[in-house]
Amino acid sequence: MRNAVPCFVLIVCYCASNPVVGSRTEATNEDSSQSEIRLGNFSVSLNVKDVVASKEFYEKLGFKMSGGDVKSKYVIMQNDSSTIGLFQGMFEKNSLTYNPGWDRDSKTLPKFQDVRDIQKEFKKRGLKPVVAADESTRGPAFFMLADPDGNPILIDQHAATP
Repeated sequence: MRNAVPCFVLIVCYCASNPVVGSRTEATNEDSSQSEIRLGNFSVSLNVKDVVASKEFYEKLGFKMSGGDVKSKYVIMQNDSSTIGLFQGMFEKNSLTYNPGWDRDSKTLPKFQDVRDIQKEFKKRGLKPVVAADESTRGPAFFMLADPDGNPILIDQHAATP
C-alpha cells in the first residue's frame, strides 16, 4: 500500500504533461479557425408526466420555482447555478436548452450572438439543424440539433435581436 500513493502521483504527473489526443489542452488547426460561440443561459428541459408532482419533488431537493405557470403545465426551477424546466406534454424527450440573449435570471443581455448567427456558424461546421430558424427574420427564434445519440439540443432565443 505504501507504493500506491507514489504511483498515483506519477500517473497524475504523466497525464498532466501528456494531454490526451483530442482533449481541450491540445490545440489543433481546426479548433483555432473556428469562431467562439456563446450559447447563452443553459438549462435542462425535462419531459414530465405530472408537472405538479415533479415541481414538488424538485422543491424537496432545494429548487425554487423561478418562472412558468403550473396551469400551463410548465415551470422553471432553480437551485444555485442549476436550472431545470419541467414540461408536461410539450416535448417527446428531455432536452439540453440554451437561451442566447438571456442571463440566468432571464434578463436580456446588452450584447449577445443572435440565434440565426449561431445557426449559420453551426452549419459551417457541418451540423444540420433538425428544425431550423428562418434566417431572414429578426427577433425571437429557435433551432434544434440532435447529438449523435439523438438527444435534442434546443437553441431558443426569446430576446429581441441585438
